[in-house]
Amino acid sequence: MTVLAHGIGGRTDLPLPGDLVLQAGGFVVLVSFLAVGLAWRRPRFGTEQPGDHDEVDPPVPLTPGHARTQLAARCLLLALLGYLVAVAFAGNPDPDHNPAPRALYVLLWVGLVPASLVFGPVWRVVNPLRALHRGVCAVLRLPQAGIRELPSGLGYWPAAIGLAVFVWLELVPDARADPAVVGGFIAGYAVLITAAATVYGTRWFSLADPFEVYSTLIAALAPVGPKTGGTGLEFRNPFRGLNRVRPAPGLVAVLAVWWGSTVFDGVSGSPWWATTSQLGAARTGLPTELLATVVLVGLIGLVALSYRLATGALAATLVSTLIPIAVGYTIAHYASLLLVEGPRALTQLVDPSGAAPPLAAVPAPVLIAAIQVTAILVGHMVGVVAAHDRVLGASEQPAAAAPAKIPVLADQRRLADEIPLVLLMILYTMIGIYLLVIA
Repeated sequence: MTVLAHGIGGRTDLPLPGDLVLQAGGFVVLVSFLAVGLAWRRPRFGTEQPGDHDEVDPPVPLTPGHARTQLAARCLLLALLGYLVAVAFAGNPDPDHNPAPRALYVLLWVGLVPASLVFGPVWRVVNPLRALHRGVCAVLRLPQAGIRELPSGLGYWPAAIGLAVFVWLELVPDARADPAVVGGFIAGYAVLITAAATVYGTRWFSLADPFEVYSTLIAALAPVGPKTGGTGLEFRNPFRGLNRVRPAPGLVAVLAVWWGSTVFDGVSGSPWWATTSQLGAARTGLPTELLATVVLVGLIGLVALSYRLATGALAATLVSTLIPIAVGYTIAHYASLLLVEGPRALTQLVDPSGAAPPLAAVPAPVLIAAIQVTAILVGHMVGVVAAHDRVLGASEQPAAAAPAKIPVLADQRRLADEIPLVLLMILYTMIGIYLLVIA
């Protein structure tokens, strides 16, 4: 089933000299750092510090009419979610004749990236589990705010764990395309998240629903956001959106799972992995799925450790600068999948009784290559600029006003403290491009 071939295709998808692209990528990131480091001496995206918000972005205030529309959209998606679970268990067991796998792996997981990047936190706005939670609370006569306080220090750890479970399902088991497996995951996700929200209230979705957290982090880069002091949305500078991301416990873990799993997807789609995993399984006698799990967990841990080592005391301050890097590589990695499989997934939702339609005309390799390389380079350059501005903001903030975990930097330490992170970003850039070349 091609829906699970999450690599970007063969080497023809990147019709450019690999060594030239690698060198150019590292050079662009380095030059962007030197340029902003020498010319950018004051923070330009406001003095607002991370930690001023309870969520990545505050909820959008709605008029009564908009609130009813939002509830209707959530109820519609809840019906679609129930339909997908039913068709996953009772429909055709062939993944190519069942809409559930493509709906989960393509429309939700991959489709959320461009949707959230353009329109903001779309999954929070239309999250069907919020409608389910509202209904459960009404039936049980429980307050929607919950009956217990969220444990202190919990932060985004539930979302990190939930995201890790999903990416493991997406990338490791041989049966991941089985409609019954997909239906079981969707049903389990809905039951667990809704049950916990019944206890801890609606804030559980903002901190623990893996898809809502994923969408809302991407939306930090969106050109629209909540209108200050009013209802609805307004246009904003994406860098200011990044500046609103709260450094809470588990946020580094969420980003490490996101980035590390995408790296693993690129590695596991290479010819090298096909040979090495089979050889490793033959020598150790262990299942390839277990070896793949170990490598996946190792890559996630490596991303988290490398970030902690590169940022030190600035880890909490700079955590949001990983978001554009993760978004850029996700777009690059899944561009061809979304362009090819997205229309097939939508068609299959309308006609679930038939097989997925034949592949439409595949976009020109040059177009795919341009999207991939541009997404990676722009993501890293945005990360460099955001990190520099955040460090400048920390250095100018009065020590008495600084939150407990945000250090105040001396002026002479600014660039020195940024260098390890910039070197890490250069490494990430070259790894991302290399995986595109070998996939």
